[in-house]
Amino acid sequence: MLSTPLIILVQSWHTHELADDANEPCHSLPATPMIMRGNTASKDDSELSSAPTSPVSLSQLAWLFLKLGSISFGGPAAHIAMMDEEIVRRRRWLTTDEFLDLLGATNMIPGPNSTEMAIHIGHRKAGWPGLLVAGSSFILPAALIVSVAGWAYVRYGSLPETNAILYGVKPVIIAIVLQALWRLGTTALKNGALVLIGITGVILVYLGVHELAIIFGGGAVTALARLQAKWKQRGVQDKYSIVLSAPLSLLAQQPVMASFGLWPLFLFFLKVGSVLFGSGYVLLAFLRADLVERWHWLTESQLLDAIAIGQMIPGPVFTTATFIGFLLGGPEGALVATIGIFLPAFFFVAVSGPLVPRIRRSNLAGAFLDGVNAASVSLMAVVTWQLGRAAVIDWWTLALLATSLILLMRYRLNSAWLVVGGALIGVTASLIK
Repeated sequence: MLSTPLIILVQSWHTHELADDANEPCHSLPATPMIMRGNTASKDDSELSSAPTSPVSLSQLAWLFLKLGSISFGGPAAHIAMMDEEIVRRRRWLTTDEFLDLLGATNMIPGPNSTEMAIHIGHRKAGWPGLLVAGSSFILPAALIVSVAGWAYVRYGSLPETNAILYGVKPVIIAIVLQALWRLGTTALKNGALVLIGITGVILVYLGVHELAIIFGGGAVTALARLQAKWKQRGVQDKYSIVLSAPLSLLAQQPVMASFGLWPLFLFFLKVGSVLFGSGYVLLAFLRADLVERWHWLTESQLLDAIAIGQMIPGPVFTTATFIGFLLGGPEGALVATIGIFLPAFFFVAVSGPLVPRIRRSNLAGAFLDGVNAASVSLMAVVTWQLGRAAVIDWWTLALLATSLILLMRYRLNSAWLVVGGALIGVTASLIK
């Protein structure tokens, strides 16, 4: 994947960058540790890149992430887009550069990306209490909604009708993601080298390369090119190292279990949350292999219904585990499964979060993170295209997408109102038909 021509092309850009910065000492960097050099696309984006980052109260964090957990339909890409809108653009709790660094960090650890972004943001703004409050608040609404759906499913044996709501909500979600993709892309793809990394990432996705290989490959190419350019420019070696978290290998070797119990249920979802990289949709493969084929705890139909619930409700897709836990063990099973699958996210963020500012202060490690950010944007672009093809299915949904984009980018309407409006339009359209 890391072809020599790509490294040479990226190196040429870094050589010019180093030549421009040759007389700039390391201690002359601004006090904020997460600065990313390069010009942004507009005056507005430039202001966001220098926005103040004052502390935030726990109640503010709780309220915001409870709201986001209640309205964020559409999967991780849409969740992160809404976080970008609320936290960077509206409240200015983080700069665009800081937000991108945290996004890059979430892509380097296993677990649900949008939940880990919430946990990262809480830790950045309010320390360890903020880490717990932000993550729990984002998970709680979805877990409660899924638990109610699980109760209804057990009692009535079917799912409530939600197609009409999703018909109107999905195009709005795509518009929200497109707006965030544009803003994040103009910041992350700040020079020709990073644009090349992004384009290569898109190509590799369609060639079937694993998302994790693309993320780390983008960072490795950029860091290696930067290092080679420094050797050529100064004749010295940068000895920084990058510390990354690893999956819990012992949990991955969990033995086969045939009989159901709350403790085996907890261990299974703890394993899944510890080793699952990439899209939340990869969760389906884990669930089917063990719960359906090996242990026969669920039927194929029950598993598909559980996945459907995870897609229909707002908040983290991983709350599919909550639904399965309720089916298998009632309210206690729902609680155990939820804690099991989300606990590793808190652990990995707690371990990796304090390293992000140190990585950014390192010249070499900062280049690595730049490459990771560029690759992350390329993955987000591919996911947006794939989701868009499923969401825009006729002229009405296309018109709703275009209208939402105009309201977001021209008038900066709050995305929450757009989601509510899309749901109402979907229900109205179903009644007319």
